[in-house]
Amino acid sequence: MDFFIQLVVILVCLLYGARKGGIALGLLGGIGLVILVFVFHLEPGKPPVDVMLVIIAVVAASATLQASGGLDVMLQIAERMLRRNPKYVSIVAPFVTCILTILCGTGHVVYTILPIIYDVAIKNNIRPERPMAASSIGAQMGIIASPVSVAVVSLVAMLGNVTFNGKHLDFLDLLAITIPSTLCGILAIGIFSWFRGKDLDDDEEFQKFISVPENHKYVYGDTATLLDRKLPRRNWIAMWIFLATIAVVAILGAVTILRPVFHGQPLSMVLVIQMCMLFSGALIVIITKTNPAEISKNEVFRSGMIAIVAVYGIAWMAETIFGAHLKEIEASLGAIIKVHPWAYALALLVVSKFVNSQAAALAAIVPVALAIGVDPAYIVASAPACYGYYILPTYPSDLAAIQFDRSGTTHIGRFVINHSFIMVGLIGVGVSSVLGWVLAWAYGFL
Repeated sequence: MDFFIQLVVILVCLLYGARKGGIALGLLGGIGLVILVFVFHLEPGKPPVDVMLVIIAVVAASATLQASGGLDVMLQIAERMLRRNPKYVSIVAPFVTCILTILCGTGHVVYTILPIIYDVAIKNNIRPERPMAASSIGAQMGIIASPVSVAVVSLVAMLGNVTFNGKHLDFLDLLAITIPSTLCGILAIGIFSWFRGKDLDDDEEFQKFISVPENHKYVYGDTATLLDRKLPRRNWIAMWIFLATIAVVAILGAVTILRPVFHGQPLSMVLVIQMCMLFSGALIVIITKTNPAEISKNEVFRSGMIAIVAVYGIAWMAETIFGAHLKEIEASLGAIIKVHPWAYALALLVVSKFVNSQAAALAAIVPVALAIGVDPAYIVASAPACYGYYILPTYPSDLAAIQFDRSGTTHIGRFVINHSFIMVGLIGVGVSSVLGWVLAWAYGFL
C-alpha cells in the first residue's frame, strides 16, 4: 500500500513539474525526495553523477559552437539544401532538421530553420503543415541518434558497465541501431507528410482566409533567409572543430585499441566523451577567440542546464522509490516484461510524455529495468521509444511550428489530441522502434 501512495507522490511531482515547464521539472523531484525520505523513511538512492557530468561536457561544447557562430554555418548550409529542392520540402525538411540535431545534440536548433521551411513551402504553394509538423518531429527524433545528445550519452553511461552476449555495450553499438532506425522513421514521416491534408488550392478555409488582402500579405509576407549573411572564416573553423571532435569520438568508440588501458580495461567511452567535448570547446574558444561570457547566454546552454536539473531531480527521485521496492517491482513487472518485452518500450514512451524529455525518461526507466532483470538488448533495441512528448502539443518546438506557420494549417484541433503532430510522431517513432528491434536482432543482440 505504501508503494502506491509513494508512486502517486512521484506522479504528482512529474505532472505538476511538466505543467510548470522548464527547470521546474527537476526541482519538483526535490519535493518528491523530501517526502519519500522524511515522511516514508526510504533510504535515498544515488544521484546520477556520471550521467550529469557527461551532459555538462556535451552541453558546454555545443553551447560554445553556437556562441562561436559555427551553428550559423550549419543552418546556412541547411537552407541551401531546402531551397535547392523546394518541391520535395516535405521530405527534405525533416531530414534537414534531424541531421542538424544529430550533429548538434539538441533539437532546439529547429527554431531558426522553421521560418525558412515555412517560406519555402508557402512560396511553392505547398501546404505548410506538411513540412512544418514533420520538421518539428524530425528534430526531436534526431536526439536519440546523436553521438553528442544528452539522451545518448546518458544511455551509454547507464549501460557502460552492463554486459550482454558476453560483451560491453560499445558507443557505436547503440548508434548502429539508433541512426539507421531514426533515418528510416524520418523517411516514413516524410512520405506520409507529402500526401497529408488538402492542397492549398483545394482548401476552402485557407482560400477564404487569404481572400482578405491583409491576410494574403501576412501569409505570404517577406522572404525569410540566412543566405544573405556573409559568415566570417572563424565560424567555419568552429564548425569543423566540432565536427572533427564528433568524428574522433566515433573512431575511438569503434577502435578500442586507440584508447589507453588502465587496470586491464580500455578507457571508458563515458570519460572519452567528456574529455573530447571539453577539449573541443576549449579549442573553439582559443582558435576563434569566442567570448566565453557569451557561451552561457544562448539557447543550447540554457536548455542543456535544464536537462541536467531534470535528470538530477527525476532520476534521483525514481532511484529512491524503485530501489526501496525493487523486490516487489521485480515480482510484479519483471515477469511481464520478460514475457512481453515491448511493454518496456511502451512504459518508456509514456514516461517520456510525462517528463517531456528523452534523457529524463531514460534516466528514470533504464536503471529500474536493469534492476528487475530486463535484458539490456531490449533496452538498446527500444531506444527510439524514449520520444513520446509529441502526444500532446505542449513541447516548445511544436508550439513554435504552429506559431511560424502563418497560414494556420499547422494547428491544434478542437479536442487537443487531434493536432498536426500526433500522426507524424506515431508513424516516425513506431517505424524507428520496430526497425530498432530488427537491427538489434540482425546484430545478434537479441
